Parts: sequence; C-alpha cells; structure tokens
Amino acid sequence: MMHVPVRIGVIGCGNIFSRYATGMSRFPGLELVAVADADPTRAKAAAAEADAAACTVEGLLGREDIDVVVNITPPTAHATVSEQVLAVGKHLYVEKPLADMTAAARAALAEADRQGLRFGAAPDTFLGSAGQTARAAIDSGAIGEPVGATAFVTHSQAEAWHPDPTFLFRPGGGPALDMGPYYVTALVNCLGPVSTVYGTSRIGAPQRTVTAANRLVDRIDVAVPTHTAATVTFASGVLATVMMSFDVWDHHLPFIEIYGTEGALSLPNPNHYDGPVLLRRHGDLQWTELPPVVPPLARPGSDDQLLRGIGVADLAAALRDARPHRATAGLAFHVLEALEAIAVSADSGAPVQLTSTCERPEPVDGVYGAASLDTLETHP
Repeated sequence: MMHVPVRIGVIGCGNIFSRYATGMSRFPGLELVAVADADPTRAKAAAAEADAAACTVEGLLGREDIDVVVNITPPTAHATVSEQVLAVGKHLYVEKPLADMTAAARAALAEADRQGLRFGAAPDTFLGSAGQTARAAIDSGAIGEPVGATAFVTHSQAEAWHPDPTFLFRPGGGPALDMGPYYVTALVNCLGPVSTVYGTSRIGAPQRTVTAANRLVDRIDVAVPTHTAATVTFASGVLATVMMSFDVWDHHLPFIEIYGTEGALSLPNPNHYDGPVLLRRHGDLQWTELPPVVPPLARPGSDDQLLRGIGVADLAAALRDARPHRATAGLAFHVLEALEAIAVSADSGAPVQLTSTCERPEPVDGVYGAASLDTLETHP
C-alpha cells in the first residue's frame, strides 16, 4: 500500500547533514522538503545536495508543508532549537545528545507532552539488526539471567578527520556525551533502565593537535574530561563496567559484552546498525554468530553504517499508524541523565541515584520499525 510521505525539515547543515539526507532518502515514507542553518551559505549548499528548499530557521518553522523537524544542530543548541520547533506545533526528532544537560532538556519534554507532539531522539542504532538480535537473544534466555556487562568507548580520532572538532573538547562534548549515548542506549535496550552510577574521570592530554587535511583549527585546549570510568547499576541488578575515552587510541577491547548465568554475548559497534552478534554459552568451544532477527540495512563495515534515518522513519510510521515510536525523547533523557550522573559522581566522589527511568523500547517487528513501512532500498 502506498502512503503519502511524511514531510521533513532539517535544521542544521553541518558535518552530519549528508548522513541524514542520504540516510532518509532510503525510506520512501519520508520526503525532505526544506533545510535551514544559521549560516545561509551552508543552508544553500545543503539544499542543493538534497534537492530541497533553503530557509532561515524562522522560515522553516513557519512552513505549513513540514510535518517533522529533524534537529541536527550542535549539542549546545539542541535544547533551544527543540523548544522553538515544539513551540510552533511540529513533531521533532533531535540528534544525540538530547541536550548538553538534563536541565536544558526538561522544558522541551514538558512542551511536547503539553501539546501531544511526537518527540524522538537519537541514537536510533539499537533499531538495527545487531541491537535487535542481541535483545532477542537475551529475552529468549540464551545467556540465562544477565549478571554483568562491559562497554568500552574508545577514541574516534576526530582530530585526524574532522575539520574542527573543538566542540568535542568543550562543555557539551567529551567522550561521554559524544559517543556514550550509543553505548548506554544499547545497554538499556538489552537490559532495561539504569538505577545508580559511580564514576571517576580526568583530562588526558590538555591540548589536542588537529591533523585533518581540511582542518580549520590547528590546536584545541581541552576543557572537559577525556577519560571516564564508571560502574553502572541497572534496575534489574545487572552491573556494568563502562569506560569512555578520547585517550585510548589502540587496544584489544570489545565494544559491548553482556554476561549471564549461562553464557555471554558480544555486540558490535553500537554506532552502527548492523554487525555480528556473537553467543558463547558455558561449555562452548567457540563463539557462534547469531542470525539477524531483522534484515541488515547495509553491509556491516560499510560507510552506509554511518547513514542515519531509521529513527525518523520509525517516528513517521508511528505517526501514520497511531502507535508508539521507539527512539523516544524519554529514552534519550534517561540516557543523558545517566551520563550526566557519571560526571556528577566523578566530581563528588559519591554514587548518584537516577531520578528518571524508562521502558525498554518495543522490539522491531518487520523491517525497521513497522511492517507498514514501505520496502526499504538497501545499499549493498
């Protein structure tokens, strides 16, 4: 059955715009109508790339032909722009983190609830075949009762490829807010909400040298912790050891492993949607790769794993089918509070109990969010 596409506007035309524009183009149920940026030149370039209209932010928010706004501005602007979008009565999907601090996110959450608007948030990578396969394995009892987990966020080496990674080393950045949402969201998808955290942190190198060929800056003075270690306790009783670092360049660490009374799971990079999920039950001589419970969207290891849009497509389908969407702002808020609490704990030297909780998102049924979604065009 063919459906009228949900019309999308994007605010923010920076480094990840192409990942969203190309990623959303894979979903026939989405139509990118207009883009906006504080820099008009950047907005025009993005509009030409996506065959969309270039607008000011105010102009985009005033358009009646936009159903959902995707907010991919810098993290420190997320909350302000989100409030602007919701104030004009439009549904919203925001890039991670939900905001640079929980206090800034609360007003947007309240406004969405007041108006009955859909509010989605990245990361959505747990909706991919890897996150869904791991979730299904745990729910089926493949490793028995989950007891513990490990997660290791290692350096993305942004200084070597990003033209200006300054924001990563300023308030609102750091490894916890930059990459931590992928890992903690993946754990919450598998294990449920977090109850308590205890963390320590430090700055590694106080100054970073940018070596990207197209760099706009040469050096960055570091203003946030770049190496964090934490113990994360889940409401279920599972204990996780989490390291988040911009100082670990080389290693033999896994991404995420979950340990149960009858076996263990090894998960691939949670920044990607797809990849091998490995199971080793007690007594097995080797790890076994589990068959994916939903089809991979793109070849594991390919650049297409960095394309975005599944969460937007799931929100759009949920709007059309009058069902809950999965990558919710409530989930993102809980993850943000967990990451913020780790920083608070590191400063205070004491454990921090979270005030929020969340439901585990419903497992994916069909192809990336709903059987009612039109067939996806995958990039092999």
